[in-house]
Amino acid sequence: MNILDLGKRLLDPSWIDQWLGFTTSWADPVADLGSGTVTALMPDVLMTLLSEGILSRFGGQEIDATLLGHDLTATLDVFKVRRRGAHFQSKTVLSDLVWDSHPFPQVTVIAHGVRLIPGVPTKVRCQQLDIEGTIGIAALVDWVNEHDLAWKAELDKRGRVVATHREKKMRAVIDAQVYDNLLTIDIRKANWHGLRVPRRVVRSPALMLDDLPSRASITYAHRRGDHVHFRIELGETTGSFDLSQMRNAIIAGTTLIVF
Repeated sequence: MNILDLGKRLLDPSWIDQWLGFTTSWADPVADLGSGTVTALMPDVLMTLLSEGILSRFGGQEIDATLLGHDLTATLDVFKVRRRGAHFQSKTVLSDLVWDSHPFPQVTVIAHGVRLIPGVPTKVRCQQLDIEGTIGIAALVDWVNEHDLAWKAELDKRGRVVATHREKKMRAVIDAQVYDNLLTIDIRKANWHGLRVPRRVVRSPALMLDDLPSRASITYAHRRGDHVHFRIELGETTGSFDLSQMRNAIIAGTTLIVF
């Protein structure tokens, strides 16, 4: 399918009318019971139109979106969708991502078990999201400080992370990493009321990160130079979108909305 043909099909509202006519014959509880079968029976042309339409309109360009209440802006480098049995799998690569004002140089998202649930609005569900990316250490420090924790973090002139207790006169040079949801903190140097605390009497704490939002699991997060590389897995995720709004946004190059 070339770009001209794709544009003609996007501009033709008949495919939306046909889709809406099809979806109004379903009730959500019925669709949920056999969502895999329902998706398998849907024409792949819908996924083709959406994926190729988004990539042809926004590929290599800045894209704005509202995803489940979060605002993001990024350059869309890759967006691929392929069928995997009764469901779909998608791969999205974004650069210069700004997610709720937090910058990420690059993020790759792979969605497994993607299925569309007929209805108005249309629902999209995926069994698992794999997210890999990088974030600058300075941006991560700023994000940590937004949570008003007992410790305030900052970078010293050598790029080391220095944590200062907001009430106690204690400072520490630290490094941290996460593997399989286990956060370990290495205390490189510590001072209390300006006095050096011997490392042998300072314990390096470890914390299991349970009950993360959206049933998230952190496979790893570790620092390399000025960036932190991470991989996060999210459980089943559900969103909805209005087909007419999505079509108009693709044509006009405006904000894509999934709620």
